[in-house]
Amino acid sequence: MRRGHFEALAPFCPVCRAGDAPGALRIAHVVKEEAGHILEGVLHCSNPNCLREYPILDGVPIIVTNIRQYLADNILAVYGRRDLSDFAESILGDCCGPGSAYEQTRQQISSYVWDHYGDLDPVEGKREPGPGSVLRTLEAAVGLVPVLDATRLSAPQDFVIDVGCSVGRASFALAEQGAGLVLGVDLNFPMLRLASEILRGGRVRYSRRRLGLVYERREFPARFENMDRVDFWACDAAVLPLAPAKFSLAVSLNALDCIYAPRELLVSLARVLQEHGKMVMACPYDWSTAATPLEAWLGGHSQRSPTAGSSEAVLRSLLTPGAHPSSLGTLKLLAERDGLTWHVRLHDRSTMTYCLHLVAAEKV
Repeated sequence: MRRGHFEALAPFCPVCRAGDAPGALRIAHVVKEEAGHILEGVLHCSNPNCLREYPILDGVPIIVTNIRQYLADNILAVYGRRDLSDFAESILGDCCGPGSAYEQTRQQISSYVWDHYGDLDPVEGKREPGPGSVLRTLEAAVGLVPVLDATRLSAPQDFVIDVGCSVGRASFALAEQGAGLVLGVDLNFPMLRLASEILRGGRVRYSRRRLGLVYERREFPARFENMDRVDFWACDAAVLPLAPAKFSLAVSLNALDCIYAPRELLVSLARVLQEHGKMVMACPYDWSTAATPLEAWLGGHSQRSPTAGSSEAVLRSLLTPGAHPSSLGTLKLLAERDGLTWHVRLHDRSTMTYCLHLVAAEKV
């Protein structure tokens, strides 16, 4: 965690932020710090009626409402080692086998890091489809808002939030295009830890899946302009621990259908955007009850409804004041685009393709 980002964003306790006396978080203890990055420590809520603690682990502050449940659910990922050789990893992978938590995390990291940083790997083949879906989607999403595209995303004094940042490439790209401060937030700790490693060390190190349980260790440089403007935090996007009107731009790529409360994500983004701030969002509407309760899906069910189950139509109405009983009223749809592809590499012989719907909206 960068001290500069923490001081500029002045986060609030997510538990008591909605009460009469929301507690500002303060850096209470620093156990390990390097070059302005706090690697281990703890944040405290300053509200005397709350006083909750939020740990900083591997450079990532974990600022979520139920910190005990989060750590209990993610203890293997948080406690997982990053110093193992590829030989030791292969033994663990073979022993744990397919379907294990270890293998699920390893495969997920392989897919996301390949897409985010595979273009920088000097030995990455030219087989199509290639990596870079995240960058292509970001460019297309921002292109929906001409004023953003013309100024290359943001002005230097502006703050940008990247919700569902995963392993971080979009956050770095936003900083490269001139954003004054970029905050990447996610709840996936292994991905955030890897993004933080790249931020601090300028190198990518991961195991790239070849087939089945067979992986190949890849390591290569990854340095970008304005990396000093980026930081990564573990936060619940539906309960962002941030003061209102902090950001001029909010980016959310493929997060809407991965959260337990999609409409609350929209409300949360609207809350932290400045007046006339912009939001760009991409989603394939790949709904799953593993991530989102059926009742919270935006479409994707009840084909007998007025929208015939269309997720695009539901999102469109939510972003059009007065068009839906649950319309936000604070976000106004500006533009949309459909049909952009996003490729997820599973292994050497398998790639999954999503079809994305992109929208741009303005805080009103």
